[in-house]
Parts: sequence; structure tokens; C-alpha cells
Amino acid sequence: MFDIVIRGGSIVDGTGQPAYLGDIGINGDKVVEIGDLSNAQAKEFIEANGMVVSPGFIDTHVHSDAVLLTNPQHPQGLMQGITTEILGQDGLSYAPLSKNNFLEYRRYLKGILGTPPEDMKTNSVSEFRSNYHKKAAINTAYLIAHGALYLEVLGFEDRRMSGDLMTKAKDLVREGMEQGAVGLATGLTYHPHAWSYTEDIVELCKVVNEFDGVYVTHLRDVNVDRAIGGGGIPEALAVGELSSVKVHFSHHRTAEKTAGKVNERMALIDKAKSEGVDVSGDLYPYPTGSTFPMASMPSYVHQGGTQGILDVLSDKDGFKQMSDYFNEINRLSKIIDTESVKSSVDKPVGHTLDLDDTILTYVPGNPEYEGTPVKYVAENMGVSMGEAMCKLLLDSELCIGFWGSPPDNVEIWDQLGKDFLEILSRDDFMVGSDSIHLGKFRHPRAHGTFPRFLGRLRRKYNLISLEKIVNRVTGTPADRFGLNKRGYLKKGFYADVVVFNPETLIDTATYDDPIQYPVGISHVLVNGAIAVSGSKCTGKLNGYSIP
Repeated sequence: MFDIVIRGGSIVDGTGQPAYLGDIGINGDKVVEIGDLSNAQAKEFIEANGMVVSPGFIDTHVHSDAVLLTNPQHPQGLMQGITTEILGQDGLSYAPLSKNNFLEYRRYLKGILGTPPEDMKTNSVSEFRSNYHKKAAINTAYLIAHGALYLEVLGFEDRRMSGDLMTKAKDLVREGMEQGAVGLATGLTYHPHAWSYTEDIVELCKVVNEFDGVYVTHLRDVNVDRAIGGGGIPEALAVGELSSVKVHFSHHRTAEKTAGKVNERMALIDKAKSEGVDVSGDLYPYPTGSTFPMASMPSYVHQGGTQGILDVLSDKDGFKQMSDYFNEINRLSKIIDTESVKSSVDKPVGHTLDLDDTILTYVPGNPEYEGTPVKYVAENMGVSMGEAMCKLLLDSELCIGFWGSPPDNVEIWDQLGKDFLEILSRDDFMVGSDSIHLGKFRHPRAHGTFPRFLGRLRRKYNLISLEKIVNRVTGTPADRFGLNKRGYLKKGFYADVVVFNPETLIDTATYDDPIQYPVGISHVLVNGAIAVSGSKCTGKLNGYSIP
């Protein structure tokens, strides 16, 4: 007698090998039998004739650290077939943090993560992981957040991590790895960790390497004078070379200005791999990204954290200085082909932000502006775009999100779709949605990333097999991040399972209407519990903190 039998499906088991027909028997949280179970008895049957049965999808880059606690059903992830998310990305999360530091970072990160419960446990990685275990619908793994680590050791100050301070930081990393973290994540665009030096990151990664963990990096474009190789790709590869840690590039792909230049984007990575650096990466299938505007503010303004920034903006001279700064980096965006420069020399060229092309996604202080271009907000206010941005930041206490407008050239969209599949065909790349789950006009990747790859783009371009794409979203990330008994449909493995129609699976979320769920996924199981049935969430909260 089985608890659940999934019958008659085409099993794509996560290895990349050809699909085969079979049944899957589940007891408790594990797969216990795969084969012909036509005569088996079970408490519940899932009919999968004409459907694909695959391991649950693993999102390797996502910003749901807070929203998983405020909306633990997490339909935007579950309905895509996601059964595991890796938190701590870009170094923007909450552990290890003492209470006062947590409350400060909670306030600072509201524009990208939302607002977690005030009583969230963050003192250690083990405490942090306990916030999610059997309290959310999906599994979670955690990368030690470099921002939290920096804040806990140095505060919101531009100081060097050395001597006893470095010893403390390394002890915290070691403790976090012992308590189940899968690596260390940093985003060297963001503060306070943008104040770090490459050599400091190398020392931390030596500890991560002791545990066979992964260094996940959002590339530096701030304080590049502190970086080996001037930041960007060279710095990340130097960290891998000097510490021997496994390096993982977040959201590394082509974009509008680099469409069709996959080989150029991968050149330094492939050279480093040939010289022994262990490298992987992830990407999402959209031409533009999303973030919060504090990432574009000058480094010195972040001294003192949230209140320090608000004090600057509340001061007449400080307000003018910041509005002039935003206007200037907007001007530079028109004359510096940033992505083209990055593709040729793989080094950042400093901050630019095209405010003319920026759409507000989350503005709790002025919700009527969500979905509105900054240039129209400025016209409505009768001020410059820099002044408008500063006023919005003040009104929302820095809690703002935005995305860049997608290209209006269909040929570029078409080329990028091909680029994304070409990158995903590599055996060292996987999928990370980079989802930010805030606002009425959030980026569509929060609802559509995985069905877009597995459905729309796969069928449109026919450049990569279904089995291979499934491997890239299941087995490949499970192996890379050491997710024990995940990522494959095998006897004795956890029963994270997706049942979907390969011919109808498709994303429906768009830039102008992003909160739409995909079509074509009938069932999702998380640790043997049916979390989606008949394309509807069941309310089961059976996600584990893994590995």
C-alpha cells in the first residue's frame, strides 16, 4: 500500500536521459518505487497519462526570504513547479544577525525583500532556517548573506574587515556552514558589503571551501578600486582561484546591448574553467532586471544605514546633491553603452541608471505610481527625474522597487530567447528567477520564469531537449549546491515532484500584467505532500529547510 501513486506519466528523471513511461510510488516524504505499479494499491492516485512527471524545480536565485513568512503558501513559486528555493541571494538576507542589527537590515531591505515578522529568528543560521521548516509550502536552502555578516561584524560603516574582526567573521561563516548553509552569497553592488575588499572575501571563501560550499556572486560595480581585476567577472574568478572555492555567477546572460554575444559573455569564464577554477551560473529568460534604487546611490550615503540615507534626503542640501546625482547617472546612461563595455572587457564602468526607461513596481508611499515610468512621475510633480526619485524615496522611507523597460525591437527579443537557451544548454548553467515579490507591477519573472523556459522558449526554438532543460532546473542545481536526495526521481529520494503537460505548459505573466499564473502544471508535490492539485494550491505547508 502506497500513500500516493502517480500513474502512466512520461518520467523525466532529472538526469538528462530520455524520458520513459512508468509509475511512481510514494510513502511519507520519499519515492519508494518506480516502475509498473498498475496493480498497486494506494490511498491516492494521480493520473498522469499524456503528462510529464519530473523532479520539483529548484530556483537557484530568488528574493523570497521575507515573503515566504508573510505568505507561506507562495503560489507564485509553487504554481511554476518550484519546490525548492535558495535564499540569501546577493548577500541580502537576515542571518547571522543580532536583534538590533536584524531590525536595522529589515528596515533597509524593505524595498527588495518586503517586511518579515519582527520576531523572526536570525541570531544564527540554524535559527534562521527554523523559520521556514514545515512553515512554508516549499523547501528552502540558505546561503550565508554577506551583507548580514558584514553588518554583524562591522556595522553600517566603511571599515576594513581585518584582525580580530576577520576572525569573528570567519567564525560566523564556519558556524553557519556547520549549521547547514550551502555557501556564501554576496552582491557587491549593495551595502554594507560593497565596502569589502577582494582579499577579505577570499578569506571568508577559504572557510566556505572547507565545507565544499559555493560562493555565489552578484558582480561588483561599486568601489571597484578595492577589487582585484577592477571588479566584475575578473574579481569573482580571482576569488575562486585564490580560495579554491566553487564560484557561481548570478543572473549571467546577454541583454539588449549584448544580444547574440554569448561567446563573448562567457569568454573569461571558460578561460578560467580551463585553468582549473570551478565555475557555474544561473540566468532568467527576460531581457531586463529589477532592483531597488538604493543600489544606485553613491557608496558614502549608506554610512549609517537607513536613517543615514533618510537624513541626507531630509536635508535641503543633501536632497539637492542626491537629485543631482540621479540626474547625472541618468545622463551617463545615454552616453555610456554599459553592457557593451562589460561584454568586451568584462569590467564594470560605474553606476548608470536610465530613469527615462525605469518603471516603478513597488511604491508603498505613493501606490498610485506603481506601474508608472519615473519620467511621467517627474512630469506630474513638475520636477526633474532626480528630484522625483528622491521625493519618492523619502515618502516611502526608501521602500521602492523598479524594473527596466524591455526592448521594443522584436528581433532583439528573438535573439535573446535563443541566447538564453544556448546558455542553458551548457552543463554548468541552471535557472534562477531573481524574483522580487513586491508591488502590483513586479517583474514577470516572479510568476513565469520556469514555464517560460520549459514551455514557451523550448517549443519556439527547439534548441534544447525537454530532458536537458529539466536536468538544468533539477539535477544540476541539486548537485551543485549539495541538496541531499533532491533533484532526481530515484528510489529513496525526497518526493518533490511536478506533473505537467509539455505541449501546453506556458507562462502568462507579462511586463504590463505580471501577476498571472502559468498554464499546464496540474500537480506539485513537496516532500510527498500534494501542494498543487488540479492547478490549484492545496494549502499544505510541507517545505523543509534543507539540505
